[in-house]
Amino acid sequence: MKILWSAILFFTITTCFSQPEKAKKYIDKYKDLAIFEMQRTGVPASITLAQGILESGCGESELSKSSNNHFGIKCKIEWQGERVFANDDELNECFRKYLDVSESYKDHSNFLKTRAHYASLFNLEPTDYESWAYGLKKAGYATEKSYAERLIGIINNYNLNSYTLLALDKNYVSKSDIVSNTDFETLNYNKTISTTIVEDEKEIVNKNTTYYKNKNKSENSRYSDSTFEINGSKVIYAEAGASLLAIAKKNNILYNRLILFNDLKLIQILEKDQLIFLEKKQKKGIKDFYKAIEGESLYDIAQKEGIRLEFLADYNGLEKNCFPLAGEKIYLKTKALVTPKFSVSKKIITNTSTIN
Repeated sequence: MKILWSAILFFTITTCFSQPEKAKKYIDKYKDLAIFEMQRTGVPASITLAQGILESGCGESELSKSSNNHFGIKCKIEWQGERVFANDDELNECFRKYLDVSESYKDHSNFLKTRAHYASLFNLEPTDYESWAYGLKKAGYATEKSYAERLIGIINNYNLNSYTLLALDKNYVSKSDIVSNTDFETLNYNKTISTTIVEDEKEIVNKNTTYYKNKNKSENSRYSDSTFEINGSKVIYAEAGASLLAIAKKNNILYNRLILFNDLKLIQILEKDQLIFLEKKQKKGIKDFYKAIEGESLYDIAQKEGIRLEFLADYNGLEKNCFPLAGEKIYLKTKALVTPKFSVSKKIITNTSTIN
């Protein structure tokens, strides 16, 4: 029975690959789901689409038809939903069943995002699909020896990396019948732009625009239009909407290192105008302390003074995501004797405890 089921699956997948129009139709139908999931979780759209094509035979395998399972995900012990049974590595194995394909895509992203053995993949650049493919194979996603090579071949054949690049533009939103309006609202997208594939070498504009709303023009004038230094580290000034991937490529820096230099999470598009360091920031500042300005976060101060956020937070006994109150002394070199007053989520915290 296993041999028969495997033969049917092999025939379905072979038919899919021998008829490129089927793969193209699949891509056109599900590309928005892959893009949405990348923006939600960081799983590259190219990898999602390639796995979907390979695992589901362009959506024509018996498993994908009977259960909307496009990624061959098995039940595992934690699965509480509906299930179907089919022969795979063992007889009569349990596979997850979904109400619709969007649930399958969402569960696939969550499956990769929440399991420890896939965690290292999210340290890779999203456009490095080859490392992602080999990483999936190494982590045990599939037992087929040529699994990584097949994924890479699909991505190259259908230029799927272009959808990863499109997903890197956080302003992009292309609503479809599959992705619900509610899902998009959870990501706070407010405008629709053209579906033209974005270029990875997007122009980066470094102008002297407002860095903080509270700052005046004379203060802004100290930021150069080109590369300059703060506290001994090279930095540029970038506008909201700039692509961090493009900045990394333009300056010959690995994307994940640029993220690390700037104490950022795995975002791709800047949400506000800010300083972007091209080198690792220093552990200590030039001055002894800095007086906080209203509305500045501790992160803003770390960027402004060229200090690693973890050290700045430690010096002052503060959480990394807090907002020091205006006029508070933020120590840049040594431990503060008294924790600065700060605000988190508009709730003012008055903490006068002594730091040992």
